[in-house]
Amino acid sequence: MRIQRPVLQAMAGAETSGPPASTKGPPASSKGSPASSKGPPASTKAGSRASAAPADGPPSSVREPSIALRRAGERGHFDFGWLDTRHTFSFGNYYDPHHMGFRVLRVINEDRVVPGRGFGAHPHRDMEILTYVLEGALAHSDSMGNGSVIRPGEVQRMSAGAGVTHGEQNASQSEKVHFLQIWIVPEAAGLTPGYEQKAFSAEEKQGRLRLVASRDGAEGSVRVNQDVKLYATLLTEDEEVRYEMATGRHAWVQVVRGVVLLNGRKLVAGDGASASGAGTLVLRGLRDAELLVFDLP
Repeated sequence: MRIQRPVLQAMAGAETSGPPASTKGPPASSKGSPASSKGPPASTKAGSRASAAPADGPPSSVREPSIALRRAGERGHFDFGWLDTRHTFSFGNYYDPHHMGFRVLRVINEDRVVPGRGFGAHPHRDMEILTYVLEGALAHSDSMGNGSVIRPGEVQRMSAGAGVTHGEQNASQSEKVHFLQIWIVPEAAGLTPGYEQKAFSAEEKQGRLRLVASRDGAEGSVRVNQDVKLYATLLTEDEEVRYEMATGRHAWVQVVRGVVLLNGRKLVAGDGASASGAGTLVLRGLRDAELLVFDLP
């Protein structure tokens, strides 16, 4: 359902947009203005480990955090011809007061852009923006002088800070580009804008939780200005990883492709889930799968 109700602004000077236009017109897009759902920060450590798979569902000895599912079909969806976009949280013309974000995680948009089209130059401020390409190639340019092409296996971080303008374009004239754009509320406003891009091989992610973004850039991850950790993993059938959540921490699991069990709950591509409280997340592949795990304050 197309909902025209406006979305509250998350930061001073954030843009609010209606239906997106291509780079051939005004630079509006799914780059709308989300509302903030920032929760109180907490600082603690959590770890992860890969292990052999048990029977369906978590072992009875596993302490389970509180888990809530966000199904793929419940997301906001717009198809503008050149752009097919799905919003896990309220964004642009999609407004759901029950899904304004989770903790400091504000946006997970799944975008598919046709060949040769994209988002014209548009401004951002006070947001940590991560781009995770699944298929194809996405060209990026910004007012900081950066220009790059993001391909599968790469993660780009742009800290909008005090203000930055950027544009994104499908780098191919023959193939679609499919990617996730993720917004995280920073720990402070008015920071110096920044940019970073790194590649993570499939081997690094296979059967383990590979840290790809963190506050301190640990393990070669990209740095974000917030107390978060983002992990990526690839799982084959019956392959399992576990993530230990500490008291006061929260997690979001986003299935990028394939089918998995999360503590016995079946999740398919596009599904997400929140988890809160101390306990163990048990993720097992039912079919070859790729997913992201966010550790949040």
